[in-house]
Amino acid sequence: MGEHHHHDSKGKSLIITIALNVAITVVQLIGALVSHSLSLLTDALHNFSDVMALVISYIANKLSLRDYSPEKSYGYKRAEIMAAFINAATLLVISGYLIYEAIERLITPAETTVNGELVAWLAGFSIVANGLSVLLVKKHSENNMNMRSAYLHLFSDMLSSIAVLAGGILMYYFQLTWIDALLSIVIAIYLILASWKLLVKTMRVLMQFTPPSINIEEMSKGVSKLEGIVNMHHVHVWQLNDSELHLEAHLDLSEDVTVSQSNLLIIKVREYIQSSFGIQHCTFQAEYKVGDDKSLIVNERKNAEY
Repeated sequence: MGEHHHHDSKGKSLIITIALNVAITVVQLIGALVSHSLSLLTDALHNFSDVMALVISYIANKLSLRDYSPEKSYGYKRAEIMAAFINAATLLVISGYLIYEAIERLITPAETTVNGELVAWLAGFSIVANGLSVLLVKKHSENNMNMRSAYLHLFSDMLSSIAVLAGGILMYYFQLTWIDALLSIVIAIYLILASWKLLVKTMRVLMQFTPPSINIEEMSKGVSKLEGIVNMHHVHVWQLNDSELHLEAHLDLSEDVTVSQSNLLIIKVREYIQSSFGIQHCTFQAEYKVGDDKSLIVNERKNAEY
């Protein structure tokens, strides 16, 4: 019930934020065409990417609530991770395009004069609207990569709007037209830095890399010290989504015990791993003097060659 309410709250926050960002995008796009401002157009395109990112996040949030089935044993639990990856990758592509456009503007300045006053007013509107969006999404972003990606889009756009406001003021009072393109480059570089970390984090989850917080060697040593266990090998640890960690491994037992006795040993190992490493989903294969590869991480491809 609590989890459903949490997802419902996330969904409502995303809907309101999508509406706000559609309004920002339309206003900024019209303003960019009227004022001839590249930095405002940059901000408008970024806001459009926000809308797309938020829609993807909303769909992923809804998909993650769907029930499991024989065809989808994990359900759609990875939907939000996929959304976060797509959003981060999109930010990188958009940032690259914006840098290209800004450099073009610096090399070949536009013949039309940028309306700095209009740019400043529209940037001020965007700061307020984006600030509201950031507040709506922030409370959900701490432990959810999908909402984190949405938050990054919104927060970075609020910062870029602040930069555009400063640029508009400089253009209006000092006629520094080149500042428009320069600010676009600064904004784009910030977006690249902000999204790269999230892209790497989501890629690690999608590639089923061992979570950085888990030390497999330390885990294996701890398990081997438990009574009745010789060693733990053929280990796989992966992260399903933001909150679920999974482990599967082979356990070498010190004695040829009954099935019920091996179950008790497995329970002991599971409790140790859950309390020490926070892995709630553990699957073990109990063995006694089986002639398999005892490596902690088994190279199955190499073994297949032999």
